[in-house]
Amino acid sequence: MSDEVFSRYDPADYLKTEDDIAAYLLATMEEGGDDPAIVAKALGDVARARNMSQLARDTGISREGLSKALSGNGNPTLATIMKVSKALGLKLNFQPMG
Repeated sequence: MSDEVFSRYDPADYLKTEDDIAAYLLATMEEGGDDPAIVAKALGDVARARNMSQLARDTGISREGLSKALSGNGNPTLATIMKVSKALGLKLNFQPMG
């Protein structure tokens, strides 16, 4: 028997650059873009990687409210997603499927 202890994987620990963040969100949209909870959770990972407290100040939404909305269990409005995206320096992009 081994005494190895595994730490919990947190994607936020690996989102260091703008390219990392863009690739992560693109992969999320390609794999789970039909599920708003998955997209919200991925945006929450980015928010935690950046600084949730600063994001709360930048969006005017409480830290607790952001954490809940972007947890994957919340149901953020499009307005919240747009505020968060803008505060993170991201823009939503729509393109034809196919």
